[in-house]
Amino acid sequence: MGKHLRLMKKHEIKENIIYLALWGILFLAPVLTNYLRTLSDTHASFQWTEIGMVWRSYAFFLVVFLVHNFLLAPLLVYKQRKALYFSLVTLLVGVFFVYHCTSHHGGPQPGERPGMEEMHRPPMHGMAPPPKPGEKGFKPHDGHRPPMMFGQHDVVMLVVMVLMLGMNLGVKLYFKADNDAKQMDELANKNLEQQLEYLKYQINPHFFMNTLNNIHALVDINPEKAKDTILELSKLMRYVLYEGAKPQVPLQHEVNFLNNYITLMKIRYTDRVRITVNTPASMPDKNVPPLLFITFVENAFKHGVSYQRESFIDVTLLTEGDRVKFVCRNSKTDEADDTHGGVGLANVRKRLDLIYGNDYMLDITDEPGVYDVRLGIPLL
Repeated sequence: MGKHLRLMKKHEIKENIIYLALWGILFLAPVLTNYLRTLSDTHASFQWTEIGMVWRSYAFFLVVFLVHNFLLAPLLVYKQRKALYFSLVTLLVGVFFVYHCTSHHGGPQPGERPGMEEMHRPPMHGMAPPPKPGEKGFKPHDGHRPPMMFGQHDVVMLVVMVLMLGMNLGVKLYFKADNDAKQMDELANKNLEQQLEYLKYQINPHFFMNTLNNIHALVDINPEKAKDTILELSKLMRYVLYEGAKPQVPLQHEVNFLNNYITLMKIRYTDRVRITVNTPASMPDKNVPPLLFITFVENAFKHGVSYQRESFIDVTLLTEGDRVKFVCRNSKTDEADDTHGGVGLANVRKRLDLIYGNDYMLDITDEPGVYDVRLGIPLL
């Protein structure tokens, strides 16, 4: 939640900077215009009065913008109160429109006394001049404003105001959508991490169960080898506990773990089981997900080894550019069923989908006497 609030605060700062820059440019425009005019015309002077009139007009729109941005727009963008938002916006536009029309058309101008306009207005041709104070027919000005009127200028003002509020709403909706998208990405990443942890949790007990069964068999056959095997198992456990908890590990570490596991498994079998491992002498300084290849090797020992007849397990790992290719081929015993790999293989597929999406290749060939797994993944 704290990270989400920081993200929202960051977006709010960016949004306010955009508004500040736009309004700053808008208020600076008449100043630059006057300045350029003085440069092009030596007789022209800097008209601060003209600039002030333009600024007063802009200030009118700025007040409407601030009310909409900080009070009304959040009702629609963050609280989804559409009816209340549109009602208040309509009221806001109506109030300021009436105020603009009234102040623009009604009453004497600042500094002008009532009745001065009628007194100094030149008479039309053929008409007598208006009576002066003290003459018959003179009527003093009552000070009331004339009825509200509006024209083309007011219609343009209304259109500009509506466009301004729409722009403000669009910017808020954009930042809201961007914030929601980043929040969804964060939730997806957390979900991904939880799924990967769950899958690795399923793999680790399966791995230890097979290894402990091998040690149990060696205790009766060769106690000394059983002791050595326990030491090797401690190294494997250390890797699983410390390296397996990471999202990715160096390829060299994963290959070393694989070789140690195969060496540990070889102790149990006789020469009737041919086990070959081909890995490059040097590995690129790249990473792979931990405990990714071990499932295929475990399945090969589980389903490909027979004590009654000759069997084989061939493991090959090589790198090609920024990708690694892993091949595991093994013979199939008569007891092997169609569910070769079981839950472990399904978990590997899920991990590959979560980590790489479509950027990996997993080709499994299940023939009558041979089970062939070919995996290609990019190096991280």
